[in-house]
Parts: sequence; structure tokens; C-alpha cells
Amino acid sequence: MVDDVTLSPREAIELAKTALMRVGMAEPAAIALAQATVEAETAGKQAVGFAHLTDYLRSLVDGRIAGKAEPQITSPVPAILKCDAMGGVAQHGFSIAREELASKAKTFGIAVFTVCNGYTTGELGWYAASLASDGLVAIAATNSHAVLAGAGSRTPVYGTNPLAFAAPLENDEILLIDQSSSATALVNVRDAAARGVAIPDGWAIDQDGQPTTDPFVAMQGALVAFGGSRGANIALMVEVLAAGLTGGNWSLDAADFQAGETSPGIGLFVLALSPQLFADHFSARLSEQARRLSADYNVHVPGLDRVKRQRTAETTGIRLPRQLFDSISSFRRN
Repeated sequence: MVDDVTLSPREAIELAKTALMRVGMAEPAAIALAQATVEAETAGKQAVGFAHLTDYLRSLVDGRIAGKAEPQITSPVPAILKCDAMGGVAQHGFSIAREELASKAKTFGIAVFTVCNGYTTGELGWYAASLASDGLVAIAATNSHAVLAGAGSRTPVYGTNPLAFAAPLENDEILLIDQSSSATALVNVRDAAARGVAIPDGWAIDQDGQPTTDPFVAMQGALVAFGGSRGANIALMVEVLAAGLTGGNWSLDAADFQAGETSPGIGLFVLALSPQLFADHFSARLSEQARRLSADYNVHVPGLDRVKRQRTAETTGIRLPRQLFDSISSFRRN
């Protein structure tokens, strides 16, 4: 389309990195966030790709992200790595700790990485997928400021509180599940509001607890959990992992990542397991099971196209709407 701009992955990383650095982010953090953004975009997760990058850029300008923050990483016991993001971004801390985290998981069979005092984590699946590409099974959980009603409540008490799971398959492929505890992600409601279109039934309630399809009313009310109280229970479980165990803010106490001058200060929890120490031929067995589910039972196995999509982007490029490209480019000129 004539209104699109096509970039190679390398050019897209450079676009994101230079925009972030121009508004005050240190180069190592900008590189980590740019790489995570491009990977989300090429994986088909545009809502947490370049569209979400604009939130980071505005937050750097407004002071919700400490652009020069240097993550403080400690290891209280050999199998645990703790990161205080110091008001910066979780992608930076994870990039610093990733190699050591993978090494610890392969040595001990299990290792945990946590982040507190961070901004939003972006695509949660990025963290789990990165470890799966190194032959590990990974679970990741994160929270955000309160936008999701709990079981029986009318007001927001949890973030969208996503949970991601990844496991290695053969031929460099991975299984990847990445889904929020809410019926939809907040960015989808925000996008509907920007486009002036209704949202589907079952996504949100108004301030009186009544279902609504108006995205503006939804943002004044609350999102609802998938599966009713069962989904809300998952949100609570994620909250315990992501805020309780990490020392990050509970969603009720986290600042809005889109407004004000305060970091949400939320948490990230990542568990890495070495499957080779638990079961023989894990990747081969899982690959065969994924093939069987897909071919014989028509089951959608999520994540199988991630690597293919990213390889395709190397040749076809990344297509960004002109308006989004211009918006990000404008930060490079500030």
C-alpha cells in the first residue's frame, strides 16, 4: 500500500533505537527494547510492537521511564537472579541477565529471573521465546496498572496480567502460548477507541458493572477476565508471581503507564527449566506431539509460525503504516 513504509529488520531496529536514544534512553537499553519491539512486530504481535513503542517514547519524554537507569542485578542464591529496573525497562535487565539465567537453568535444572520497579514489559512472549530458542522451557508472568475487574467486583483490581509459556521443538521451532488474563488486551480497546469502532460483547463493563461495547466507556469502567471467575483467578495467580514474589507494585498501586510522571513500578517473573534433565528426547517427543495434534486432530498449536514469520521478514521486510512511521520518526527530530 502506498501509505505503508517497508523496512528491513535491521532498519527497523535502527529506527526504534535512534528514536529512543534521542529522547533520553541509554544505548544498551535502547538496543534491547528495539530488538524486542522488532521481534514482536515480525511475530505478528503489532499491538505490542511499534504501536506500543510510541508509549515508551512518550513515557521517556514525560518522565515515566528513567532512560538512563542501570539495572541492579543480584543473585541471593545460585538459581535466582533478581533485577531492580530502577524505573527503567525490563527488556534491558533481561538482556543483561539472559545468558547467565540460561546457564543457571542448564546447570541446576531450574532458574528464576525477576524484575521489580519496571515499566510495562512489552511482548511477554519475547522473554519466554528467547529462552526456548536456547533449549529451555520457560514460563513468564507480569502485571500492570489495574484495568481488569476481579471475580465479583465492578472496579479494576488487576492488570491484564498475561502469562506466557514456551518450549523448544526440533528444527529451531518453538511452542509459544502468550495470553492475557483479560478477554482482550487493553491496547485493543484503546485501538478501537482511536478508530471510533465498537468493541465486541464480553470484553468490558461500564462503571456500573454492566456490559458495554463502547471503548470509551470501557476505559472508564473495567476489562473482564476470560472465562469469568476462572480467568480472574489466573489474574490473581499472575499477580502473586509478578508483584508478590518480585517486590513490584500490586496492580492496584501501579501508576498508569500512559499518564503522569511516575513509573508503574510493576514486576516480571520468569522461570526457566532445562527439559533435558527431566526427560529424554524432550524436543523430539514434543515436536511429534505437536505434529500429531495439528495434522491428525486439527488443533492449532500456537507459536509454530513465529520463526517462519521472522525469517520471512528478513526478505520481505516490515511494513509500518505511514502515520506510525512518521510518529516514531518525529521523536528522532526532537
